[in-house]
Amino acid sequence: MTILLSVLGILLALLIAAMALYFITARRYQSSSSVANSYDQWTEDGLLEFYWGEHIHLGHYGSPPRRKAFLKAKADFVHEMVNWGNLDQLPAGTTVLDVGCGIGGSSRILARDYGFDVTGVTISPQQVQRAQQLTPADLTARFKVDDAMALSFPDASFDVVWSVEAGPHMPDKDIFARELMRVLKPGGLLVVADWNQRDDRQKPLNFWEKPVMQQLLDQWSHPAFSSIEGFSERLAATGFVDGNVITADWTAETLPSWLDSIWQGVVRPAGLVRFGLSGLIKSTREIPTILLMRLAFGAGLCRFGMFRAVRAKDGGVKEAQSTATATLS
Repeated sequence: MTILLSVLGILLALLIAAMALYFITARRYQSSSSVANSYDQWTEDGLLEFYWGEHIHLGHYGSPPRRKAFLKAKADFVHEMVNWGNLDQLPAGTTVLDVGCGIGGSSRILARDYGFDVTGVTISPQQVQRAQQLTPADLTARFKVDDAMALSFPDASFDVVWSVEAGPHMPDKDIFARELMRVLKPGGLLVVADWNQRDDRQKPLNFWEKPVMQQLLDQWSHPAFSSIEGFSERLAATGFVDGNVITADWTAETLPSWLDSIWQGVVRPAGLVRFGLSGLIKSTREIPTILLMRLAFGAGLCRFGMFRAVRAKDGGVKEAQSTATATLS
């Protein structure tokens, strides 16, 4: 009982400190450069990697969710996404573009466990540098700085385009959707996982949801969240998609990640020694936003969306080009 009370006391003190820092140091989304700078800073100091590991995304805790180690859940997420996207049926040597690759955790699993030839791109130079440091020389995974809103690759470059939790950072979801589909080869496969807002066309945000959603956008450099329905429509509207866009909701499977991420600071006190007072302040500053994320996803304001689409054969390319021409004219 004494130990439990001590832990509760520590958590309460952290929460009070976090709320104070949260209101004192308010943040607002500015531009893609603010996203790059933010990820550069988190990567350079190593704080995020220490607590979140190689995967800067949520974990998969099973269906239904069960207790699981935080870092294992993150690695499991990649395998679950591979299975859901039918990538496990593709041969070794399949070319994959990992859009928003972070420090390359997913890219390395795709290359090591499935034999894929992976190119990871991120807007953060520090993430590219760290991804390269973590990747063995004999692994078919490489990394470069690139902008997901204007990918540097020619049309029809990859067999698979893969992206995890990058969409909220994109200021124009239509351009993002088109770029993802553009670089796919005819018959290629798109698999995306993302944070999404509830479709407010069906159910508008209420009095408390609006300020919560705004805080989530402001705090972590997000110009907007799309809805699952809205982004599915955007993918279809590119003109590249063969058939329907397949979607799924993984909110329940990923929901434990939010509180687990906070708990890491308690069960891994070595971080305090390693990063000192400045690290404690920086990580504590994020607790209110993480709690708001847990509230939003738990209450249905936000959803974790999965998207799968196949690029049309050559005829679809012409259709997409015609659509682009009509849009520009």
